[in-house]
Amino acid sequence: MARERPKPVTLTETAAERVRTLMAREGKGYLRVGVKNGGCAGMEYTMDYVEAPAPLDERVEDQGVEIVIDSKAILFLLGSQIDYEVTPLHAKFVFRNPNQTDACGCGESVTIIPVANAV
Repeated sequence: MARERPKPVTLTETAAERVRTLMAREGKGYLRVGVKNGGCAGMEYTMDYVEAPAPLDERVEDQGVEIVIDSKAILFLLGSQIDYEVTPLHAKFVFRNPNQTDACGCGESVTIIPVANAV
């Protein structure tokens, strides 16, 4: 019997509740998570609303919420947990990524090393 494949990304209950709220308000199908080149540290996390997953997107269900992950971002995001933080100064999604090796001073961009031997 094959064992269940681990989820590439997980959500905290706080993040899942925020995603549910946003998706209900926006009326979109999915929240799509990814990374892109940019910022002073080299990469930035992305989150976008999409009507449907792209053909190669990874679909992840966690905490009763389904998100999709850009196929080009999988190796950069493996093992990450997405949380949602609210403080007196901000409310934002936070990525806890074991592949992240550095971040810029403002926290908007990061350095991420893709997972090697992810099989």
